[in-house]
Amino acid sequence: MEQSETSVQPQAAGDAIDLPFPEIREVELSDPFDWLARGARDLLAIRGASLFYGFCFAAMGWLLMTVFSHAYQLTSALVCGFLLVGPFFALGLYDLSRQRESGEEPMLAHSLTAGHQNAGAIGVFAVILIIVFLIWARASLVIFALFYTAEMPTLNRFLEQVVSMQNLEFLMAYAVVGFVFASLVFGASVVAIPLMLDRRQDAVTAMLASLVALGRNPGPMLVWAVLIVSATLIGFMTFFLGLIVLMPLIGHATWHAYKALVVPLPGR
Repeated sequence: MEQSETSVQPQAAGDAIDLPFPEIREVELSDPFDWLARGARDLLAIRGASLFYGFCFAAMGWLLMTVFSHAYQLTSALVCGFLLVGPFFALGLYDLSRQRESGEEPMLAHSLTAGHQNAGAIGVFAVILIIVFLIWARASLVIFALFYTAEMPTLNRFLEQVVSMQNLEFLMAYAVVGFVFASLVFGASVVAIPLMLDRRQDAVTAMLASLVALGRNPGPMLVWAVLIVSATLIGFMTFFLGLIVLMPLIGHATWHAYKALVVPLPGR
C-alpha cells in the first residue's frame, strides 16, 4: 500500500545523518493567508484536542499574571517571552495536523508524546529557546530599570502610559529589543520543529533550513510574522481568552507553512 507523503518512516539510530538538506520552495505573498485557512479547517475538524492546547496557552497566561501580580515588570517580560517559546509549546498542534493530513484519526494522546522519536534534536532546540527566553527576560528587566530609575509606577499608571503613548523612550526601547529577540527566534523556527517532527532532522539543520526559508521568501515571511504577532496581541488584549482559539489556529497553520515551504523527500 502506498504511504501518505506525511507519514514518518522508521529510521535506525544513525539514519538522520543521511538525510539531505531540506529543499526550500519559494511561495507567494498571499500564501500565509492560505496557511491560516488550512489551519482553520484543522481547528474545526479537531476541535476538542485543539482547544485543549488553546486552554493550556490561556491558563499559562493567567498563571503568570496571578503569580507575578505584584511585579508586573516580570509579568511583561514573561508574557512577551511567550512569543519566543511558543513554537515549542505548539508541537502537539503540529502533530494533530500531521495526523489529519496523513489520513489518520487525530488523537490528543498521540500528540502529547509527539516528537519522542526525535527527542534529542527537539530537546536541543527547546534548550536554545529557553536560553533566548532567559536572556530576553533579563534584558526586559534592564530596560525597566533604566527608564524607571526612581520608582516603578503602579500597574494602572503603567498601562495608562502605554495606552496614551507616554514615556515613548521606554516603549521604543522595549519594542526594539523585543523585535530583535523575536526576529531571531522567528528566523530560526519557521519550519524547524515541524521538520524535526516530520523527518527527524537534527536541530542545526532544521534551524538553517528555517533561515533559508526566510531568506528565499522575505515578503511572505514578513506577512506570516505580522499575522502571528497580530493574533498573539489580540490574545493578550482579551486577557488571554483569545489565545484559546488563536494559538491552535496559528499552530495548525504553521504545519501547513512547513508543508508549503519544504519540498517532500523522494518517495514520501
